[in-house]
Amino acid sequence: MNSQHEKNAHIGSDFDDFLSEEAILDEVTAVATKRVIAWQISEGMSTLKLSKTAMAKKMRTSRASLNQLLDEEDTSLTLTTLVSAAAALGKKVKIVLEPV
Repeated sequence: MNSQHEKNAHIGSDFDDFLSEEAILDEVTAVATKRVIAWQISEGMSTLKLSKTAMAKKMRTSRASLNQLLDEEDTSLTLTTLVSAAAALGKKVKIVLEPV
C-alpha cells in the first residue's frame, strides 16, 4: 500500500533539504552565486559605460576571460579575477562565511 506521502517524500521539507538529498545543493548554490556576481559586474560596467574591451583592459586580462567571468553558468572563478573586476569598477570584494 502506497500513500500519497510515500510517493513524494519531500512534502513538508524545504527546498534546501531536497537539493541536499539529491546531492546538488552545492552546485545550485554555486550557480546562483555566480549569477549574482556576473549581474553585479555587468551592472557596474553599464553604470560606468564600460565596454567588454575596456573592462578587460582595466582588468589587464583578455575579453575571453571577461566573458568567462560574465558567464552565469560557468562557476569556475578565481579570487584574483573577482578582485581585479571589482577594482576595475572602483569596488572591493567582501566575502562572508555564514553558518548554515
